[in-house]
Amino acid sequence: MSEQLPTPRDGDRLWKIVAIAALALLGVVAWRGRRPADEPEERGATRVSQQLVVEKVQAVAKLVSSETTVRDVVVYENSWMNSTKRSLVVVTGKVSAGVDLSEGSEVRIDSVAHRISVTLPPARVLGVEVLSLRTYDERAGLWNPFRPADRDLIQQRVREQLMRAGQDLGVVEHANRSAVALLQALLATDGYAVDVTVRGRPVVPAAR
Repeated sequence: MSEQLPTPRDGDRLWKIVAIAALALLGVVAWRGRRPADEPEERGATRVSQQLVVEKVQAVAKLVSSETTVRDVVVYENSWMNSTKRSLVVVTGKVSAGVDLSEGSEVRIDSVAHRISVTLPPARVLGVEVLSLRTYDERAGLWNPFRPADRDLIQQRVREQLMRAGQDLGVVEHANRSAVALLQALLATDGYAVDVTVRGRPVVPAAR
């Protein structure tokens, strides 16, 4: 049996195959070199996105609130031409506080250092609900009777005094601490450190 020797045409075809394979290899190397530096090398690598953090901040702002029940005494007096009308009112109310994100929040993510920084607006009183209001002493002046405008002023003072009492009892600071603690618990995953601050004021940790 005679052996067939390679022809020049076969040599050209082999050279073309080698050249195409080399070009393909160079293309793969170039593509890997152009890949963004922050793209995870492994499919299982975890990345924290800005949108994910913002969604969790919004969820905490909706869920976290602090409420306290307040009982106080409101004294209303009005004098006109030496005639004084006076009313003593005992009121019980509920004061709620929370974080309002419409006042501005900030989220920063450092993927290299694995650190998330969140800045929240300070919590504030969001609502005052009057649960009961009882008048124990009401005396009108001789020519200075009670009018509907006086009732409106009493209601206004009741709400203002309940709000001040709730703030004195720490309802706002409790809402600040709750928001910080919950965000730190929700975001401290996948090896990320979390810094949560409240703009304009320090957050005093709850006593243990």
